[in-house]
Amino acid sequence: MVRTSKEFPGVEWVEGTGDFIKINEVKCVGCSNCVNVCLAGCFKIVNKKSKIINLDKCMECAACWYVCKEEAIDFSWPKGGTGYRSDWG
Repeated sequence: MVRTSKEFPGVEWVEGTGDFIKINEVKCVGCSNCVNVCLAGCFKIVNKKSKIINLDKCMECAACWYVCKEEAIDFSWPKGGTGYRSDWG
């Protein structure tokens, strides 16, 4: 099943990506870098720790992983070619 969004024209999400982002709460210091960099609004700070609130609009860019100085985010691209697709590659 393919989903689209008016917020992100030209983008599709395919069901079945599984867990590809995880946050290590022990390492997370609540700096909010992941919250600030995520265009899809997948994260928020709860009790001074980052939490994934929803990955429905995640564009699998790995920006959250890249900006996490504490290495608290474990990111791997979804297997099998599922997940985010765009008109731009």
